[in-house]
Amino acid sequence: MNRPLFFIAAACLALTAVAQEQQDVVLTGSIQSDMLVPETDEKIGAEKTADFLTNTYAELQLQSRHVDAGARIEYLEHPLPGYEKDFEGWGVPHLWVKGRLAGQELTLGTFYEQFGSGFILRTYEERSLGLDNSLLGAHLVMHPVKGVTLKALSGKQRRYWSWHGGLVSGADGEVSLDEWMPTLQQHDTRVTLGASWVNKYEKAEDIFADPTHRYNLPEFVNAWDVRVNLNHGPLSLLAEYAQKTQDPSFDNGYDYHYGSAAMLSGSYSKKGLSVLLQAKRSENMAFRSRRTQMGNAGYINHLPAFTLDHTYMLATLYTYATQLATGEWAYQGEVGYNFKRKTALGGRYGMNVKVNYSYVRSIDKGWLKWGGDTYYQDLNVQLTRRLTHDLKLNLMYMNQHYNMTVVEGEGGMIRSNIFVADAMYQIASSTRLRGELQYLTTRQDERDWVCGLLELSLAPHWMFTVSDTWNCGDSKIHYYQGLATYNLGAHRLQAGYGRTQASYNCAGGVCRYVPATKGFTLSYSYNF
Repeated sequence: MNRPLFFIAAACLALTAVAQEQQDVVLTGSIQSDMLVPETDEKIGAEKTADFLTNTYAELQLQSRHVDAGARIEYLEHPLPGYEKDFEGWGVPHLWVKGRLAGQELTLGTFYEQFGSGFILRTYEERSLGLDNSLLGAHLVMHPVKGVTLKALSGKQRRYWSWHGGLVSGADGEVSLDEWMPTLQQHDTRVTLGASWVNKYEKAEDIFADPTHRYNLPEFVNAWDVRVNLNHGPLSLLAEYAQKTQDPSFDNGYDYHYGSAAMLSGSYSKKGLSVLLQAKRSENMAFRSRRTQMGNAGYINHLPAFTLDHTYMLATLYTYATQLATGEWAYQGEVGYNFKRKTALGGRYGMNVKVNYSYVRSIDKGWLKWGGDTYYQDLNVQLTRRLTHDLKLNLMYMNQHYNMTVVEGEGGMIRSNIFVADAMYQIASSTRLRGELQYLTTRQDERDWVCGLLELSLAPHWMFTVSDTWNCGDSKIHYYQGLATYNLGAHRLQAGYGRTQASYNCAGGVCRYVPATKGFTLSYSYNF
């Protein structure tokens, strides 16, 4: 781990010296620190494990005409709850240098990349999920001719504070046909063709099916992806297919079947109307750099969930996580329409209505067969309308089916109905008051919930928020929060106190378990 970083650090120093001799050298960076002074609360299961906990990140980037360089320091010596098991420690896990010349780009060190929709390769960071699967190695981007982009990469993948598992290598190419065919441009049409290949090399291990039978594990696993993207005026279509060779691992129970994923997505948007239709089928597509890895670490690829990312508290209480190993059928449709001002339905200021439906189920062996167990279902309707010049109202109804056994391991099917009313009142030009009232009703799990929130914004500096999420079903517990936020230029400081419940934090179909907490919180961020 330290040897490659040493050589990259030496390269950074050398190229930084070269960059400083050039004109227009720019230094940028950021600081983010989230802190907690924990308290014990037996009622919600919160424990005080230390007097002070923090996740702190500091990043510096040097940019010039031909050379960029950067580094990130992470300090999690006493990490926030939920990060203790694997993230504890501190160091410089990100160090990179990038050179650019004649439209070509070479990066040495750590980097992120995504091929297509991410079916066979997506490396990215999501700190709220404790996810960082960056690669340490070399990354090349070339534009040999107009309309063509070629990428090549190879490296080891980050696993918390080290780089473990196999060597990940790959190549990707995209061709924009409209750059070659003026007729397409004249008809407002853009067509992009893409193809990708990823290889994982990992030494075979002595893993036994039983005391006398050892798995014959392949050292090389290959995956490929093809796609076409068409845009014509307000219409957009994307079709993509990926396949993975035999990849027995902990995720699939050391199964030797091939993996596959296929997606078709279409959207239409013009003034006042938007339509989205999506379908996806995946099977045995858990693709990691280390076959024995568990949790969120080590994923080479990512499959989008095809479910709506909600922001309201109770709508996110039961959030779906993509089933990479077992596979799934996923469908999503959405229609949005703006009723014009001064019409019978639009009223004086107009009205927007949006209907979204998503459904995820298990797969059958045949592509055209229907049936299987429901994993997730979400039907929601949102209505946004300005009642007066100063008062805006958003209403939402959501019907949800959540298979807790599939996503979390036990709990059965949770069927719920969620109601949300969100009102925003402009008191003055710089003063705004927003309130939320949410209600979730279900006969399963902990039964019914109520959530209330008030938010006072005093632009451009202050914001005050108070909220309470109350389980009015079985536990009768209040999860209260009070927050004060101050913004000054590029600085943001937030202080608060309250409880948070044990739950799964999810984004884009990836989830992380977060234990219950209680105490004082402080967050600071700065960008320069």
